[in-house]
Amino acid sequence: MYPDGQLNELAVHKLMLRQRISLRRRLCVVAARRVSQPLIKVDHAVAQWRRISPFAKMAAVPAVLLLKRTLFRRAKIIGPLLRWGPLAFKVFRGVTAAR
Repeated sequence: MYPDGQLNELAVHKLMLRQRISLRRRLCVVAARRVSQPLIKVDHAVAQWRRISPFAKMAAVPAVLLLKRTLFRRAKIIGPLLRWGPLAFKVFRGVTAAR
């Protein structure tokens, strides 16, 4: 059906095509590994979190709040804002309604 020369050319072309496919597959594997590194770390962190008992998780909340209080002592605007914010808002609404 084909002369021998064309069969040889087709065989060489097929071999080159297979090599190109193999190279691209290897490049895809390398890229997938690089992309999946953060996901692997997140998965590891989730697995570590699930190993901690629920009581330890509940105890961690007050510990974090204490740590926040000791580290961020100068940021004392949030507490008064939460405490006096609703009252200030009501006074502001009352004053604007009186005008």
